[in-house]
Amino acid sequence: MKLYEMTQAPNPRRVRIFVAEKGIEIEYVQVDMSAGEHKSPEFLKMNPSGKIPVLETDEGYIAESVAICRYLEALHPEPNLFGATPFELGRIEMFNRIYELEMWTQIGISWVNGPVVAKMAAGRFTQNPQAKETSDANVHRFYQRMNQELAHRDYAAGDRYTVADITALTGVDFATQRVGLKPDESLTHLWAWHQRVSSRPSASA
Repeated sequence: MKLYEMTQAPNPRRVRIFVAEKGIEIEYVQVDMSAGEHKSPEFLKMNPSGKIPVLETDEGYIAESVAICRYLEALHPEPNLFGATPFELGRIEMFNRIYELEMWTQIGISWVNGPVVAKMAAGRFTQNPQAKETSDANVHRFYQRMNQELAHRDYAAGDRYTVADITALTGVDFATQRVGLKPDESLTHLWAWHQRVSSRPSASA
């Protein structure tokens, strides 16, 4: 299998961490997004959406990070990261979607309307400072919610490490390092969780 990705991007990191947790051997192929390789005719044959990551298998291509992770979980069921019981399956899916829809989307708005993208895409589109102001506030509000919830459990979706932790960690790290949205130091439960999951060898994948 080959994973087409870019090391600095957050969604490919989700898959790399998942792969590391599973102990799977995968070949990584870097896609130069700054040069527009993800929009080339060759790449669009793999993923018409022109996004990374994309997994190449003997049977064809799979795009979208969670879809790729589900495929890999089906091939390598242990260690289980999506849920072992009907209740776990539902709870982990619920929290994973919450982190995607309520945190990642807001981080994305701040990223698109922020200074890094302004420099990279100068003149290509108009940014919306008001949208960024709102999304920045929404991200910090979500951090506060995370902190409250993590006061009562060790991991994002319960009492063990799952794909929801991968989604949450990569979101928080990208927001902190690239978007200027670092959680406040007073959020001690969030930071304790962050240390817990960041100390896993897979976090540096």
